[in-house]
Amino acid sequence: MGAAIAERLAGAFELSVYDVDPALATVASPAELAGHSDAVVLSLPHAAASREVVAELAPALARGAVLIETSTVAPDDVRALAGDCAAAGVHLVDAAILSGVAQMREGTTALLVGGEDAAVAAAAPVLDALTPRQFRLGALGSGMAAKVANNAVSHAVMVVLLEATALADASGVAPEVFAELLAEPDAGLLRPLAHRLRERVLSGDFEGGMPMDAARKDSVLALRLAQEAGVPLFAIQGAHTPYELALAAGLAREDYAALAKLWEAWTGRSFR
Repeated sequence: MGAAIAERLAGAFELSVYDVDPALATVASPAELAGHSDAVVLSLPHAAASREVVAELAPALARGAVLIETSTVAPDDVRALAGDCAAAGVHLVDAAILSGVAQMREGTTALLVGGEDAAVAAAAPVLDALTPRQFRLGALGSGMAAKVANNAVSHAVMVVLLEATALADASGVAPEVFAELLAEPDAGLLRPLAHRLRERVLSGDFEGGMPMDAARKDSVLALRLAQEAGVPLFAIQGAHTPYELALAAGLAREDYAALAKLWEAWTGRSFR
């Protein structure tokens, strides 16, 4: 990913590169890099590497320079860099990368951006050179929070897709046919996002629709089918429990998007 970022930036700026592999570097140290740069982009393998680099880099940067963290780390890991940056008068922005290396090279990826307005403004020429697709999320760390939550969806959905495909295949539905079905807008993959989350949960509209008790019934059918077919379930099995809790909470006749009420109660937050 660091190489892809460098390729994007090389077309727009005079570029200096530091890497632990001297063959990939144009400068000998982060401190030397700081002497050449008024904006620095980090693309590192883990949070400890970011902390080590920033501790050396920030004091050597000119006041008003901007540091852009693109490494996938936790929100607290980004905020832990703020002290060194503030002491040096350096702006700090997190710009999590939504997709992969190929999309970065093509300039089609999206950046999930967090930071103070002045810091984001200082980073804008670099961010714009990487991609025009940018989501401004909020305070420092919010870009990484969105990335971690997005990845949680991706990784959990991958398990659900494999479980459901195995379940369909064991019941005589070919995997390629099932995959084609899931790609339909009204199928089980896209509709929970487009209709239930965006249209119902975010507006608090739980009247009509598919009632919770019917969704719970369908979930029971899936568990029974898996048991009969000998297909092990993990994510789908775990996802059944909230439906039982929702019925116990008196939500049987509300649209099953009302599952959101459980998380609102548990976290003390509202999705609306």
